Amino acid sequence: MSTETPSPTTIDIGIGGMTCASCVMRVEKALKKVPGVDSATVNLATESARIAVHDAGMEARLRRAVRDAGYEPLAPSAAIDAEDASAWAGFGPVGIGLALCLPLVLPMAGDLFGKDWMLPALWQFLLATPVQFILGARFYKAGWHALLARTGNMDLLVALGTSAGWGLSMWLWLSFLWGGAAEHAAHGMAVMEPHLYFESSAVVVTLVLLGKWLETRTKRQTTSAIRALHGLRPDTAHLIGRDGEVDVPVAEVLVGDKLVVKPGERFPVDGALLEGRTQVDESMLTGEPLPVTKEVGAKLTGGSINGEGRVVLQVRAVGVDTVLSSIIRLVEDAQAAKAPIQRLVDQVSAVFVPVVLVIALVTLLGWYFTGNSFEVALIHAVAVLVIACPCALGLATPAAIMAGTGVAAKFGILIKDAQALEVAHTVNVVAFDKTGTLTVGQPRLTALVPVGLANDEALLLAAGLQSGSEHPLARAVLQVAKDKALTVPAPTDVQAVAGRGTQGKVGERTLLLGSLRWMAELGVDMAPVAAQAADLQAGGATVSAMAEQQAGGVKLLALLAFADEPKPGAKEALATLRDRGIQTVMISGDNRGAAEAMAKRLGLDAKDVLAEVLPGDKAAKVAALKAGGKVVAMVGDGVNDAPALAAADVGMAMANPNGGGTDVAMHAAGITLMRGDPLLVAAALDISRRTVAKIRQNLFWAFAYNAAGIPLAALGYLSPVVAGAAMALSSVSVMTNALLLKRWTPEKGGK
Repeated sequence: MSTETPSPTTIDIGIGGMTCASCVMRVEKALKKVPGVDSATVNLATESARIAVHDAGMEARLRRAVRDAGYEPLAPSAAIDAEDASAWAGFGPVGIGLALCLPLVLPMAGDLFGKDWMLPALWQFLLATPVQFILGARFYKAGWHALLARTGNMDLLVALGTSAGWGLSMWLWLSFLWGGAAEHAAHGMAVMEPHLYFESSAVVVTLVLLGKWLETRTKRQTTSAIRALHGLRPDTAHLIGRDGEVDVPVAEVLVGDKLVVKPGERFPVDGALLEGRTQVDESMLTGEPLPVTKEVGAKLTGGSINGEGRVVLQVRAVGVDTVLSSIIRLVEDAQAAKAPIQRLVDQVSAVFVPVVLVIALVTLLGWYFTGNSFEVALIHAVAVLVIACPCALGLATPAAIMAGTGVAAKFGILIKDAQALEVAHTVNVVAFDKTGTLTVGQPRLTALVPVGLANDEALLLAAGLQSGSEHPLARAVLQVAKDKALTVPAPTDVQAVAGRGTQGKVGERTLLLGSLRWMAELGVDMAPVAAQAADLQAGGATVSAMAEQQAGGVKLLALLAFADEPKPGAKEALATLRDRGIQTVMISGDNRGAAEAMAKRLGLDAKDVLAEVLPGDKAAKVAALKAGGKVVAMVGDGVNDAPALAAADVGMAMANPNGGGTDVAMHAAGITLMRGDPLLVAAALDISRRTVAKIRQNLFWAFAYNAAGIPLAALGYLSPVVAGAAMALSSVSVMTNALLLKRWTPEKGGK
């Protein structure tokens, strides 16, 4: 008896109190220890965890694990919801710290002018102690939890360093009070208070708090893409009910309901236009600013803006099933994911704090045993502890990923996972599906060559057989029949023959309509139209044939030729990629003549055309392109492209305005292009390159900062105050560098 393994489910938890890469490692470790957890990914920038489990009822246990690790479990969207806070939210403790520190640092300014403004030791104690133990309580709490878990984090380093400075000051002051002051008085000497370091500990605590506050402000900007998407969802809808039009919460809308949408309002959910005609702004979905005309029957997407007309829509999808929810989920998944490069950071973070503690101890002993006072040795050790805080290290990768995926979403490029983002910049071959991706995907019937039939009779048979099909070629045949006002008969026993065509009955006739290759397999005599078929193919047409199953075999009835047009911008998009040194390949199920004719119009060489490829063989063609170490991106728009998208190093699903399986392609792809513009391919590769560059810059500076700062502090070139300022600056600079990505726009031509 076999037992089915339950499929994994995902639980998201917000986490408060994380400060550095070591915190991330600690929370991940705590979550992975919970029985039933498959994997856990913690993101410092989004302050959240994504946990894969087999039991959806484990959330309470996971939250307890987060709390036991010393952190605060929050709502998954806590970082996004905190959005409404003012620009100065959370500044209170920082402001108090700055006010208390100002009198402590004024003597430093006085020294520059030869003035002695040093405060009495008691005043220094009274000003510094609240900063150390009240404002700095968070460092002690989090550091204590880290010690209990036998790990280290930024808070532990700050707590140890500032406590050492405060404790040294207390020891020097009390030693003076208990011995030095009395001895000076007994000898009639002036009482000179010792130099204390209260200002160092207080200023370091305040600077770290200031750095964290600035970092939090900057972090809010990285989540702006998600917040903007959430803001597209209206709270209420105008429902047409039994008593007329009533306003109801969107959460109560059901599939099948009829809703009124007034001019200028956002569509609350996905639906189909029942009444009216309007222009719709879909820029939130596609990045395309021009409004789109919508007639009765057209698809409407929740979150898009209704133009000038009052319309009625019938609800097709609500809640998590809407397109907007899918977009939000894709962006959230990308921003919550870890890029492969982050593994290096995680490995470093796991040993970073223990190594720093050892370096600080070596610094202390080294200075002390080389003839310096314990006071001097301790101050240098404190500087090492303070400057080594790994905040910048933990933020370097996620901050860049959030900024990059956010700005890409704004222009209609949805990056599903961080791995796709990281790999895309190395792509050196881009393979395009032809129909619907490089071409408009709405072929026209350009020629009908009947054999033994009248033209309209052949058209009626072809249209009847394909009247239930959504295939682009079938729609082209039906459109001609509609234009001629012909009454199309209904077919029976219709079957799709994968990669070949369609068969079924129209009236009493058993018909087959499909590729010339299929006709050859069936033994159909194509001799009467062979020359015409060759001429049509040479002109770039896709040629199909219709035949009838008769007692004596399969007899040819007609030849049908279809032509598609290249998409606007397709030729420029391919040229842009080639200018960047990227090979472009077109994959088509058409015969070679038709495929090469279209390739010529697109500016492609014949050697870069893979023709007569069955849908099931596309993945194998992509695998062949990958041979020899090539990094391949596959661009497609339909169900039959899904295996090839999954087989490529980077799959790009191009949204098809006519439907036709785009959702399936989106699930198989790492990147989704929300409008059918081939120029977006170059733009997607460009934002990948720029994001990875930011990640590398951030990691370089984070590593370089610690690699340079720790030795300088150990050698005595940095005071604790300067070290604290440098540490705060490093985190803010990493976040600011990542935010520069928000200025990115796809250049004209995608270059």
